[in-house]
Amino acid sequence: MKFVLPPLPYEYGALEPYIDAQTMEIHHSKHHQAYINNLTVALERFPEFQPTSAESLLLDLPAVPDDIRAAVRNNAGGHFNHSLFWQIMKPNGGGKPNGLVADEIKKTFGTFEDFQTLFNTQAKSVFGSGWAWLSVDKDGKLIVTALPNQDSPLSYNATPIMGLDVWEHAYYLKYQNKRPDYITAWWHVINWDMVEENYRAIIE
Repeated sequence: MKFVLPPLPYEYGALEPYIDAQTMEIHHSKHHQAYINNLTVALERFPEFQPTSAESLLLDLPAVPDDIRAAVRNNAGGHFNHSLFWQIMKPNGGGKPNGLVADEIKKTFGTFEDFQTLFNTQAKSVFGSGWAWLSVDKDGKLIVTALPNQDSPLSYNATPIMGLDVWEHAYYLKYQNKRPDYITAWWHVINWDMVEENYRAIIE
């Protein structure tokens, strides 16, 4: 399998004013592409791992040879995480979820606002670079977590359905050091239809 940069489902400027076009272009075409390039290089000496996916690598990191495991963790994670990230945003997004995921959010966290506060707290609490995640754990329960760097919930027995990139490259051109402002703005571009689709793909 050749790892390929997925096209965005919208133009680079489509998420303005919340996420600026220059950030989206650099983030997608430079940062995401670099993860793909680095993953490809890391696997060159191990052809037995090449006809696979980033997801399968992350699900079984202990099977990856020791000398490339860190590179695979970082770069397969970067590829998988960003591929999900692009899909769960859209122009004129935001609002509140509907459907099964909305019901489960209320059941698990009390109210949507309670969930949003918890998610924001996790996103703000990441020290340095990382992500905040809404995932489904091995028991089918929704969980909110924060993970460092490009670690994926897949490597922690959970399947992500929504994630927020809080690496500085995701927001610094527009928001500088004001990560909380970026987090607040991001809720205006969430594609809840895709989050619902991701959730249904796990539970149905």
